Amino acid sequence: MSDTLTPDEIAALFTRADGEFLFARWGRPIVPVVFGVEDATLSVVKGAVEAVVALADHRMAETDPELGANLMMFFFRDWQELLAVPDLDRLVPDLAPLVARLGAEGANQYRIFRFDKDGAIRAAFVFLCMDEDLSAVPAETLALSQVVQTVLLWSDRAFTDRSALGQLADGRVVLRPDIGALIRAAYDPVLPAMSREPAHALRLAARVVRSAG
Repeated sequence: MSDTLTPDEIAALFTRADGEFLFARWGRPIVPVVFGVEDATLSVVKGAVEAVVALADHRMAETDPELGANLMMFFFRDWQELLAVPDLDRLVPDLAPLVARLGAEGANQYRIFRFDKDGAIRAAFVFLCMDEDLSAVPAETLALSQVVQTVLLWSDRAFTDRSALGQLADGRVVLRPDIGALIRAAYDPVLPAMSREPAHALRLAARVVRSAG
């Protein structure tokens, strides 16, 4: 894959396994809250949010007038712990069967999105079950990966073959430049916050090329 994504590659990043194209970005300022981590990790996660939001030229806020916080990230050791979180079942319908299914599948992460009337992202819930695999990932890498995967509504297959992150020669893990350029393009205010039209990939590609030039 080249340093600049082609329209087909962009379309694939927003085309779900059922063949549906669905693009969405945040329409309101992002207000993150993180549960289940120590202060040092908390600052790492919030730093990743700030960096990706700045890259997108989007906004953060101290509070969401409707939800308080609208990007909620949960770190835990066992899926059953989610059932003890006060009022989480009001925010996440069918929480108990979801927890049972994810635990049975041995999943270590899951993301849920909520949307405004215009289709823009209004809230996201990120669940990270810190099993042996996730615990081996440096906090900076894990935080950046999760924030990137919630700044847009990517396809359920978007990063199965290749991570959104890359590694520099000195070992540092960073956001791939092509994905960073796509995130910037996706937040162009001229574009709609949500689209089900595959041709939207062409509009994104044009902006990626323009920014690269």
